[in-house]
Amino acid sequence: MATEKLQKYASKPRVFILSDISNEPDDAESLCRYLLYSNQFTTEGLVACTSTWMKNKVCPQDMHKIVDAYANAVDSLNAHVHPDHQYPTADYFRSLIKKGAETYGMTAVGDEIPLSEGGQLLYDRILTPSTDPLWVLCWGGTNTLAQTLLKIDAAFSPEDSQRLMSRLRVYTISDQDNTGSWIRTNFPDIFYIASVHGWNQYGMAAWTGISGDRYYGFDQGGPDFTKMEKQWIKDNIQIGPLGSAYPDYLFIPEGDTPTFLYLLQNGLNAPEFPDFGSWGGRYSRTDISADGANSNHYSDAVDRVVGTDGKTIYTSNHATIWRWRDAFQNDFAARIKWTMESDFAKVNHHPVICVNNDWGLHPLRLEAEAGETITLDASKTYDPDANDTLSFKWWHYREPTATQWWVDAEVALLGIQKVDDEGRKVTATLPPPDKSAVDLMSRQPVAKGQLLHLILEVTDSGSPPLKSYRRVLIQVTNKELKGGGGKGGDAIGDVMKAAA
Repeated sequence: MATEKLQKYASKPRVFILSDISNEPDDAESLCRYLLYSNQFTTEGLVACTSTWMKNKVCPQDMHKIVDAYANAVDSLNAHVHPDHQYPTADYFRSLIKKGAETYGMTAVGDEIPLSEGGQLLYDRILTPSTDPLWVLCWGGTNTLAQTLLKIDAAFSPEDSQRLMSRLRVYTISDQDNTGSWIRTNFPDIFYIASVHGWNQYGMAAWTGISGDRYYGFDQGGPDFTKMEKQWIKDNIQIGPLGSAYPDYLFIPEGDTPTFLYLLQNGLNAPEFPDFGSWGGRYSRTDISADGANSNHYSDAVDRVVGTDGKTIYTSNHATIWRWRDAFQNDFAARIKWTMESDFAKVNHHPVICVNNDWGLHPLRLEAEAGETITLDASKTYDPDANDTLSFKWWHYREPTATQWWVDAEVALLGIQKVDDEGRKVTATLPPPDKSAVDLMSRQPVAKGQLLHLILEVTDSGSPPLKSYRRVLIQVTNKELKGGGGKGGDAIGDVMKAAA
């Protein structure tokens, strides 16, 4: 059976979506795309909420319309995924659609204010005994989450409340009501990803990198807008039983989509580590607590990406998402084709990657001494489509290792060499101790140096071409404490002068 050769998943992220759907078309667009990936997730709630742009009503009926369209696509979709990871039924999704509070922001939050229907569902999901985190993806306002957190805090002891909230992972598309800052202030331990910027200054947010370069005017000349053009969307997305429910965009398409692109099981993403980078962007810790410990809140980081001219390097938070645009738009278009064709042989499917005999999608963790050369072997990687060929690209993703924008000075390149013509097998030479296992300020050698990120990107020859990834994490060691020396300093300026 051909589908048994397709990718399998060791587990599925639990997902709960809050959406101000029908405020503008982008939430409907994101829900259409989300359903195409829903076999990778355990969806536990679809709650229609308010936001600053739609303060006094919610529109669950518009979620139902999209799920009705999905009902006509699900059988075809199931012909293109592993039999152990089939798509949920439309009735299952219908059962998850609930109303959030039909009022704005903090007016829905208070000790005497009852939970909304959606808030009660979220409360029940948080209380579900599970060792897996619950990802709350906020596409609108966050008052449904806020009222739920307040009830948990009141109903349980501080220890039990903290234990329950430790299960939460929140990714919000900026603040869209006045409860976001309230949550972060009152519940500082909750894992919380949000672009932090001036109110309503959405063009500053990382998530707009999915499609906002033309509307907001950032990184001009960097990203390629071709696959966000309305004509491309009309030709490749607004077709078939589910694509027909995908509306034209008004401002930018799919501003909410990065929340679940961040969770996709494609071999690149590592959701528990926002600073690693993924299709959904890259984020770093926002602040530290008074005692010097790290907070659990994350906001925008930057990547340096070569633009469409192949020369200019763009450094921005938006680039952490638009750098993947060609790949995630091709992926979207391929899945739309799945909805229209039940014959496995007539559409494209993703390569399945194996590195060093490991078939997983999690980052492959290795340890090696500074300056050592290691071998990475992806020769067992295959494509499930009989006539496709594969191309292999290994590259060093340096930004996750750097502590700031000073990437060139902080992170030396891995030396990557092909062992065979295709690049299925390569060697990687780690930087020497001076470059990878010496403290930046003191200039003293350390036994445990940098964590280096090596990405394998495998692309097939199908139409549209599809990519799969594998991230290799190489922990640099320096057991003999080699390197270092020279004059350190109490200030970075002292170090720079000594190095000059």
